[in-house]
Amino acid sequence: MDLSWEDFEKTEMHVGTIIGVNDFPEARKPAYQLTIDFGPEIGIRKSSAQITKRYQKEDLLNRQIVAVVNFPKKQIGKFMSECLVLGAVGIEGDVVLLRPDFKVDNGLRIG
Repeated sequence: MDLSWEDFEKTEMHVGTIIGVNDFPEARKPAYQLTIDFGPEIGIRKSSAQITKRYQKEDLLNRQIVAVVNFPKKQIGKFMSECLVLGAVGIEGDVVLLRPDFKVDNGLRIG
């Protein structure tokens, strides 16, 4: 099924900076709980990300990422995920995060 341009424009992808990383032992697959700053208009959002194969917690702090911010919230155990962090998924499920090449303002829209 092809996606129309109008459908694509509904997806709000924005740049944010990871300001907090915690282990998520309750997750079915190894994951971190991320706290992400998307700037003053969007604010702080939380997300669960299965990125433990490639990233250590200390490597993620202050890293800019790209995320979808207009999906419905998703309950994952006792944790509420408020955005979807984007990454390229390898054959073995390892995820490489999408991020800008240069530091940009938090909240900038991808388009």
